[in-house]
Amino acid sequence: MTATKTVALITGANKGIGFEIARQLGKKGFLVVLGARETTKGKAAVAKLCAEGIDAHFVKLEVSSKTDVEALPGFFREKFGRLDVLVNNAGVAEWTHDDLDTFRRTFEANVFGVVAVTYALLPLLTASPAGRIVNHSSALGSLTSITSAPEEFGDFVNPAYTTSKAALNGFTVALAHKLRETNVKVNSAHPGWVKTDLGGDAAPMEVVDGAKSAVTLATLPANGPTGGFFHMGERLPW
Repeated sequence: MTATKTVALITGANKGIGFEIARQLGKKGFLVVLGARETTKGKAAVAKLCAEGIDAHFVKLEVSSKTDVEALPGFFREKFGRLDVLVNNAGVAEWTHDDLDTFRRTFEANVFGVVAVTYALLPLLTASPAGRIVNHSSALGSLTSITSAPEEFGDFVNPAYTTSKAALNGFTVALAHKLRETNVKVNSAHPGWVKTDLGGDAAPMEVVDGAKSAVTLATLPANGPTGGFFHMGERLPW
């Protein structure tokens, strides 16, 4: 079977910004696949979207699981015959610890997991007429922003998280360069400080707005940018 709709995978999509990205893409007519670690929560999220008339599906995906990642290409080929959009949304942040183990856990999810999922699905994405890869990063990974206006970031600059997002941005630039002769566009998105489990209730942005930057990059036209870092349509510094 080959799906007639544009197919998008959003990792870490059973709640928060990932779920809202899936909803917004689904409302645009995409077939959306929600990747989540827990099957029960993932299927419940899919049921909510289906109730809204969205063509939504679930795939079990722990980005640090070799078994889960290796199963992805076959899943998309057999079920849909294609994959057009990958939104690497899954990630972690640990604010209470700052040690080597924290760095390892953070990089496993925020960098190595993204690389593993992306490389596993790259043949499908490059076969798409308009492949799009969106890496959910953070302004906390912008070295220019932190050093030029440290007062704006304060205690939010956590070494493990900041370093992982800076590395993710580096992956975005390098992959975009590697794929520059293809139809695939690769960009990083900063969602903003959003009211989620991670962002907390004090965050100024609602989830619906936090999803918009990634959705814009996932739906770029053929003349859209690649290898950039964006928030709400504005280019951010590395």
